[in-house]
Amino acid sequence: MPLTALAHLAEIAANEWDSLVPAGQPFLSHGFLSSLEDSGSLGPRSGWRPHHLLWREDGRYLAAMPGYRKQHSYGEYVFDQAWAEACARAGIDYYPKWLGAVPFSPVTGRRILGHEMAATRLLQSLPEHLAGQGLCGAHINFTDARDAELLGAQPHWLRRLGCQYHWFNRGYRDFQDFLDTLTSRKRKQLRKERTQVAEQGIEFAWLDGGNVSETQWDFIYACYANTYAIRGQRPYLTRDFFSLLGERLPQTVRIVLANQHQRPVAMALSLIGGDTFYGRYWGCLAEFDRLHFETCFYQGIDYAITEGLARFDAGAQGEHKLIRGFEPVLTDSWHYLRHEGLNLAVADFLTQEQAGVRAWIDEARLLLPYRQT
Repeated sequence: MPLTALAHLAEIAANEWDSLVPAGQPFLSHGFLSSLEDSGSLGPRSGWRPHHLLWREDGRYLAAMPGYRKQHSYGEYVFDQAWAEACARAGIDYYPKWLGAVPFSPVTGRRILGHEMAATRLLQSLPEHLAGQGLCGAHINFTDARDAELLGAQPHWLRRLGCQYHWFNRGYRDFQDFLDTLTSRKRKQLRKERTQVAEQGIEFAWLDGGNVSETQWDFIYACYANTYAIRGQRPYLTRDFFSLLGERLPQTVRIVLANQHQRPVAMALSLIGGDTFYGRYWGCLAEFDRLHFETCFYQGIDYAITEGLARFDAGAQGEHKLIRGFEPVLTDSWHYLRHEGLNLAVADFLTQEQAGVRAWIDEARLLLPYRQT
């Protein structure tokens, strides 16, 4: 059959997979996805079972979709738990489901990889594949415009809108040039926050993934894990993932360490892809006033300006980003539900939800700190 599924990304050569990945999308690379699998961050413990779809013709892979078989909805950042709960009450199976996504990373990008004609054929074959695998539906999160066009042309796929907050570099010369575009009150607030961090004796150092020692990775992981521990949760990622990521994507990973009196106290790990700076993981081992804003936002903005990057994607949620210059943007996810009644009910819900999301984006724009020109 042209459509096949892989239970481990190691079943396909890295160069074959990466030949289908568009430039500037590190989260879809063989190096990133295989690091998740080989580190044990995915698998039976996590409830994410790799189930990557590939379309093959004439002995060549022409299209692919990174995907996972799941019995829950954790770590997705597109929240469908209410749908699953409604199904449970109605006696309808919602799980297992197939998810096309980057695990634990709500970054927008290509999800249907490869040549457009082959990608269309893969999508057309997906419903039969779901039925044959006993999967109740398919969900594809944080798609780009090209994927939206492909999915919108297929029957029974439902589009869901979301909102994130991204910062855009409008040719700023430096951080002060960015501040000058803000209202006086917001400009003073950002300056005050940066000053409060500096007055605590905290300085910052940047590293790329290839220059991080295992001792530093230990510290980075401890900070990351602590963000979950303080909420009584278990972290999604294992310690080994971080070392593998630095080894396999050394030119893509960026880390900023916050040091107080030359002792590391916090970190933020990001990735570079094309013209975009992706802020991913943050953590600290002690509480410091305003350190989160400086480490996660202002250091990233500074870095993006210095390196001439056009966009800073700081992750999901966070209305507090608005007053720091991050603008609301629409995100897309797509959902195929095999149960006809469920499909109709969710379609009705999404029509109402979309109106609410668009209204919030209009309202959020009014909260932005930029001066009116």
